[in-house]
Amino acid sequence: MISTELGLQIASLRKARGLTQEQLATAAGYSVEFISLVERGINAPSIAGCERIAQALGVPIRQLFDFSNEAG
Repeated sequence: MISTELGLQIASLRKARGLTQEQLATAAGYSVEFISLVERGINAPSIAGCERIAQALGVPIRQLFDFSNEAG
């Protein structure tokens, strides 16, 4: 399921950058609860939301959807 893969990728990228869910949420303009739901694959951000998360992580948006490699 893409929302699960996306959530795992976001969590992996966040951890690789040493960010907490709270720091990512603040940087992306989301609540910590929403980021937690996204990382668990329960919710999925919109395309605009993916762009905000990617910017907060300092990666191109396409990297959020690159499920073939380790994040980093």
